[in-house]
Amino acid sequence: MFMGEFKHNIDPKGRLIMPSKFRDGLGDKFVVTRGMDGCLFGYPQDEWAKLEEKMKEMPIANKQARAFVRFFYSAATECELDKQGRINLPTNLISHGGLEKECVIIGVSDRVEIWDIEKWNEFSTEAEENFDELAETMIDFGF
Repeated sequence: MFMGEFKHNIDPKGRLIMPSKFRDGLGDKFVVTRGMDGCLFGYPQDEWAKLEEKMKEMPIANKQARAFVRFFYSAATECELDKQGRINLPTNLISHGGLEKECVIIGVSDRVEIWDIEKWNEFSTEAEENFDELAETMIDFGF
């Protein structure tokens, strides 16, 4: 399980340090792809396999399902940690995340998310301001 918030810089070559607290859970190789809200999602191999099984169940006849699966898979890339604990992100993912220098890597249960620090601060501020309202809607999910 991933949790916590960590700040690291992405270098001009697209290398980003993964927090040491996340490295064991991610394993030597893991998958990074486009996430929602302008961030990137990173999945350990076992979680990616579970996600793939769910994606296979999506109805191919549904146009929105096809579009979602295409968009999600087309950017997916296997990342490998180097000896310094860094991954090398491809330019298409750097662009999607708007990653320039300072990044925030957060743990979200079964995945990690990589955010540009400005986007994360905007999201975090808005979520904090609306936390009570958000908490109330969790009742609909049985929380």
